[in-house]
Amino acid sequence: MSFDFSAFWGALTSEAFFRGACVTIILSLVSHGVGILISIPVAIIVNRSQGILSRTLKGLVGVLRGAPTLLQLLFVWNALPQFFPIFREPWFTPFLAAWIALSLNEAAYQVEINRAALKSVDPGQEAAGEALGLSRFQIFRYITLPQAMRVAIPPTANEFITLLKITSLASVISLQELLATASRAVSTTFQFSEYYAAALVYYLVMVYALVFLQGKLERKYTWDRSKAEASNDPSVVQKAMALMRRS
Repeated sequence: MSFDFSAFWGALTSEAFFRGACVTIILSLVSHGVGILISIPVAIIVNRSQGILSRTLKGLVGVLRGAPTLLQLLFVWNALPQFFPIFREPWFTPFLAAWIALSLNEAAYQVEINRAALKSVDPGQEAAGEALGLSRFQIFRYITLPQAMRVAIPPTANEFITLLKITSLASVISLQELLATASRAVSTTFQFSEYYAAALVYYLVMVYALVFLQGKLERKYTWDRSKAEASNDPSVVQKAMALMRRS
């Protein structure tokens, strides 16, 4: 059977496919955003503490990283309402279930990225900040975080691209994202090549747009040591002091 370009173009320009792509990108953004917000304090605690809390958080991170993402989605959608009756209400939609599951899954991977990025910062920078009388929060905000971001951006962007593709698993809990939309169209027309090719185009456009943004971010936050030394660029601590005075 030949490839039907009219069906392919019709799917590519259809409202249903565009809406499915929007659900995919929105789910990716909100899940990754929540995952980052959760991961930063967890990474700090894991790096600086060896107590019960730190070990408990490490254990939870290990469970979330070890369990398949599909299993986590099914658990949140099917098992969570059995434990907590509040999740049996109509407001608990497939989108919300996918958001919870993917946010927790993403936070587990982002903890390791942020933990490694924070550890890459020279401890002497923090000691210099303390010697200048900066508080712990000011040291983190003006000294540690800007340097850790340079290390964390590439793996964080790659993790977001992976998450964008993993959202396709949410089709198993009836979320009408991009792949679910394509599969529903295929089930009624049996035109596999045309509809899956249209979904592929959407995924490639989204992924390569993210790759482009990743490159822009990396160039923005890259610090060239040789150029900094040649131009007598002030130290990170001096820059932090200047930023703090302006704020």
